[in-house]
Amino acid sequence: MDKKYVADRITELRIKKNVSEYQMSLDLGKNKSYIQNISSGRSLPSMSQFYEICQYFNITPYQFFDEELHNLPLYQKACDLLKQLDEDDMMTIIPLLKRLCSKEK
Repeated sequence: MDKKYVADRITELRIKKNVSEYQMSLDLGKNKSYIQNISSGRSLPSMSQFYEICQYFNITPYQFFDEELHNLPLYQKACDLLKQLDEDDMMTIIPLLKRLCSKEK
């Protein structure tokens, strides 16, 4: 991982959230060029600022670095719904998920 990855990932998540660098900076309580400096690679957030950024996007640090997660809001919604199911319902859903996943290959 390097500055470019962090910058690109924040940009990707920001665009998906449909918010400008300026607005995100203000939403985080920072100066107007805060996110622009990160996105351009001029700076990196501190660890506490990184956690604030993750909270802003409603993701965990793990999700931030997981390159396999492309549509985080939908992924999170699906996970939240799955957590509500009992064991019998989960056993019903698993074959369907397997079938859907096999179609993508």
